[in-house]
Amino acid sequence: MRYDAVIFDLDGTLLNTLDDLAGSTNHALTACAFPTRTREEVRQFVGNGVANLIHRAVPAGTPEEETQRCLALFRAHYLTNMRHKTAPYPGVLPLLDRLSAAGVGVAVVSNKFDGAVKELCRHYFGPRVPVAIGESPAVRKKPAPDTVFAALEQLRVPAARAVYVGDSDVDIDTARSAGMDCISVSWGFRDAPFLARHGASHIAAAPDQLVQALGLV
Repeated sequence: MRYDAVIFDLDGTLLNTLDDLAGSTNHALTACAFPTRTREEVRQFVGNGVANLIHRAVPAGTPEEETQRCLALFRAHYLTNMRHKTAPYPGVLPLLDRLSAAGVGVAVVSNKFDGAVKELCRHYFGPRVPVAIGESPAVRKKPAPDTVFAALEQLRVPAARAVYVGDSDVDIDTARSAGMDCISVSWGFRDAPFLARHGASHIAAAPDQLVQALGLV
């Protein structure tokens, strides 16, 4: 086995959360009397935390106070509506089971707010993901390496023995800043050409390819 731990991004990597993110985004936009966004627009807005998602979704020139009100409405709605259409990508649960069987540590590090990250991981993965860390005021979010280092500390694995797996340019930058190997996945919110343009060195198109890249075959 090449690695002692695998740190995963969440949205677009383990879980397809797009429809529920779009639903809560449009709920907040409508409540603020702003135009709604399409599913594909929301796909392009995600990847660097919900604050950035809402900043991108509101009309250009929106006052910061109104943007913050929209963000608060999004957070409140999403916390109670984040499991309607969200689901693990096909092949993800068997992948996590294989990692567990091989004795590999698993964690999730996401720029989604911490309460949602912990609840989604608990609901969809249970003991398959023992460490789940999201955005909080106490720690810098990705691409800063702080949350990754916090996860590795809990797993008691050095960065040199771990790999980061994610679906975005932010994830590539996060692995680089943490001094870790990175495997990008193209089944999520960003496609292979986008990932390659942003410096991806290894891209897996499906969980089976990720299994091979992680040396689980």
